[in-house]
Amino acid sequence: MSVEPQVLSALRAEEDDPVKLLRLASLLLKDRIAVLSSFGAESALLLAFVAEAAPDMPVLFLETGKHFPETLAYRAELARFLGLTNVQDVKPSPAALKERDPSGELWAFDPDACCQLRKVEPLDAASLPFAVLVTGRKRGQAVTRAALPVVEEKADGQVRLNPLAAWTGKDITEEMARRGLPPHPLVAEGYLSIGCGPCTHPVGDGEDARAGRWAGHSKTECGIHTAG
Repeated sequence: MSVEPQVLSALRAEEDDPVKLLRLASLLLKDRIAVLSSFGAESALLLAFVAEAAPDMPVLFLETGKHFPETLAYRAELARFLGLTNVQDVKPSPAALKERDPSGELWAFDPDACCQLRKVEPLDAASLPFAVLVTGRKRGQAVTRAALPVVEEKADGQVRLNPLAAWTGKDITEEMARRGLPPHPLVAEGYLSIGCGPCTHPVGDGEDARAGRWAGHSKTECGIHTAG
């Protein structure tokens, strides 16, 4: 499902204003756009922009079955607080879990396979109706995201909108405070990028925000944000 060149051009003209970008994207794309959110450390700001622009835009949450309890509580709290009306839990196939991870411990010895099962495959299926996915990724999160564009065209024709790509951690913290947005409860404990419980750890001083993800592994991404 491709996006028309004139639509991409119109979206690029609004790259500097997340709310205008999202409002225009909703107007032009209608039911062909959804938001992908982890309801993590900095998710509240993007979701506040979504709520301001189009509160009924679908928000896809990958419910892997391995989240911190705090994340699941925060997902419910934040959706209520912002007035988001279309948050959808995207879950892995029960049959696939039974076949490929019957003990629930796949993450411990093959985290790539676990992410494939619990994140990549469910998202691939859930995102089929959408030409565009909105994400909360930022250039400053890690060196692997340093060149992230706001309007990102993928080789398979899908488009990712990254409205906060140019925002710094300081920008986000200040805007969240200005808007009175509730923080994820684990941020106060040093979790600056929050994924599944078994594979997420607090971050040390001076480390990338994502340094606590898959600590001890060369892995830096779960696979849902690929260049292809």
